[in-house]
Amino acid sequence: MKYPELKREQLHILPLSERTNKVKIAESYVPTDAQASNLGEHGSKVINNLLRRVKEAKKNDKPVMLAFGAHSIKNGMGPVLIDLMERGYLDHLATNGAGVIHDWEFAFQGQSSEDVKEYVDKGQFGIWQETGYYINLAINVGAYEGKGYGESVGAMIENEGLTIPTIDELKSRILVLSEQNTEAVAAAADLLTIIQKFELEAGFLSIPHPYKKYSAQAAAYRLGVPFTSHPMIGHDIIYNHPMNHGASIGRTAQTDFLRYAHNVSLLDGGVYMSIGSAVMSPMVFEKSLSMSQNLHIQNGEHMDDHYMVVVDLAESQWDWANDGEPPMDNPAYYLRYCKSFSRMGGTMEYVCADNRDFLLHLSQGLL
Repeated sequence: MKYPELKREQLHILPLSERTNKVKIAESYVPTDAQASNLGEHGSKVINNLLRRVKEAKKNDKPVMLAFGAHSIKNGMGPVLIDLMERGYLDHLATNGAGVIHDWEFAFQGQSSEDVKEYVDKGQFGIWQETGYYINLAINVGAYEGKGYGESVGAMIENEGLTIPTIDELKSRILVLSEQNTEAVAAAADLLTIIQKFELEAGFLSIPHPYKKYSAQAAAYRLGVPFTSHPMIGHDIIYNHPMNHGASIGRTAQTDFLRYAHNVSLLDGGVYMSIGSAVMSPMVFEKSLSMSQNLHIQNGEHMDDHYMVVVDLAESQWDWANDGEPPMDNPAYYLRYCKSFSRMGGTMEYVCADNRDFLLHLSQGLL
């Protein structure tokens, strides 16, 4: 049965310049030498363990992965993440769709974070031209080029633009791919449809990003560090724009998931940090680790030496590393992200801390 669908083409989409934002990156970014608050006895102990494990992982060529929620970007931590990548301490960054959006908006206009209550009431929340148009266009082009979600946006920021293929090029490509790589035909056909629908001119589309020095995505692309995004359909404001195309989201997000899972498969002896991500990080990690264990077991091996540090604001006195999963009558049992990671084998430690303080202690401890 054909059910009715909302038509995004009928939306009144305003330019991003008309939006009031809460955060200006040039005023709110956190410098790498900023003073961090004390993490307390337990937090300091975990940081020391983490610093030791990161150094061991790098010495043994094992990955150090960092997954984080959007607030790590909104809180101005881009320069700290960039510094860690430039010094070679991060081999993989992973975030959700909102993390990608805030990072892009900072790079594009130097500010981000709208007032949700105010703009929903006005029927305007998330309905902004440049954010929806450019991020989706980058993902649509990236899907055709075989890029991942985060890589597609990072490349647009770093290159300050996108290359739009000609209609004839795409039509010829579709014919060639139908004989050589049928899986890629759909991506080419999708991009052809998008180019025709939006009447895009072929060639390089210049999209200046005057604040790209704050962009972790751009730095990751420039440095060759995987920056993966793990979105959920309908969760992010880019789904409000008619440029949004579900197939492109699916292709690029699947690429990112498999790149992420590959690095998880190498994590025995490595380090995984999950900062301020209550849903995305634990859910994606557990599926990736399960697949990784499956492959290791087939080779007569098992992953047991992965070290995980989980950071969030909820208080917990439970010793996850030594006492395992708490009983159901203990409030710590309902810290879902801790419970998920505690079931992943290896060693898991939890720190109640602000992401700014934790990342600064990590960065400065590795100097």
